[in-house]
Amino acid sequence: MSFFTPLSSIRITDVVDVLFLTFITYNLYKWFQGTKALKALIGLVAIGAVFVGARYWGLFLTTWVFQFLWQVLIILLIILFQSEIRQMLERANPFQRYGHLKKIDGENWIDQITDATFAMARRRMGALIIVERSDKVDEMLSRGIDIAGDPTPEMLLTIFNNKTPLHDGATIIRKGKIVSATRYLPLTSKENLPQDWGTRHRAALGLTEKCDAWVIVVSEERGDVSIARDGAIRHIGSPEALKNLLLKASSADSVTGLTSWDHLHSLLTKRLPLKLGTFAVVAAVWVLLAGQQDFEATFTVPVKITNLPATMHIVRPQKPQVELTVRGLRKDASILSHRNVEVELNLRLAEAGRKTFRISRNDITLPIDRIDVVKITPMTFRFEYESKEEAR
Repeated sequence: MSFFTPLSSIRITDVVDVLFLTFITYNLYKWFQGTKALKALIGLVAIGAVFVGARYWGLFLTTWVFQFLWQVLIILLIILFQSEIRQMLERANPFQRYGHLKKIDGENWIDQITDATFAMARRRMGALIIVERSDKVDEMLSRGIDIAGDPTPEMLLTIFNNKTPLHDGATIIRKGKIVSATRYLPLTSKENLPQDWGTRHRAALGLTEKCDAWVIVVSEERGDVSIARDGAIRHIGSPEALKNLLLKASSADSVTGLTSWDHLHSLLTKRLPLKLGTFAVVAAVWVLLAGQQDFEATFTVPVKITNLPATMHIVRPQKPQVELTVRGLRKDASILSHRNVEVELNLRLAEAGRKTFRISRNDITLPIDRIDVVKITPMTFRFEYESKEEAR
């Protein structure tokens, strides 16, 4: 059997299977990328590949050992990386994107935050400002102090003044209003981050990995401004750039002009090499495993008439054929067709007046013994004869 034999029997459900698993694998890699859990995940995949190979080649002892080892590793990974797993499940929540993200009336609060941010940068005042969008961030943060007020420069400069008890932690902006201060964010578990990033940058990155909030970071050491979103941080060089980003953060996609086609185009082309590579790996694994899948195949085979008395002629049916449904491993069942399967019907008793004949499993010749015949349609044939002299 060729490695690519399963492709000859591919079905629409198989295509959906590969595409769905490609989506899951790609997002798992994206969510775990840069974290300690990714290394463990790669190791788990490597062990899984060894297990699959051992099972495919029939290595009984190796398969048995890896089955036991696999179960132990799954439990250990759940214990060691429970925070990353929880984060992944939160990102996979299908309802988190259905929050009602609406445009906040007025742009005054954006101007106020922009002025305050760059004023703090000039004074080398460290700050963390969370701009909440559709996802609620309260459950991801430590308990803070509730505040109700406008995000004016005076208010924010007072909050982040290092001589006040409110300066430590982050401030939440919700619907253009300050609602809370001194909130502590979860730190990112990503490695190989720039050495000049302090706790504020790691905290901003950690929160944006878990939700769609945007976090403004003002560096106390360097006096520069950055914004974190979607698990990434970019430097902001001017108040105008920050204002434009905050306008986008406060608006729904329909307001910012993004169409369904824009979303689809981004989905298909963003990080395209990684997506194609993931698809290739998943497809190769599918081809490797598909041969071991239980599979049913249905095809039509002509019935070969044998031992018909020499003096008789069949009036009808002239070209009898049956529809066979067989079941077995996909690598075996998928290669069967009328070209390598024979159905023979012995009409030796036709001369004695017998007209109805039944086809059984014994009348079917298969090239592989491991295949089961589960259905024969029709199972019986009624023949009409005439002598060859009458036919003349």
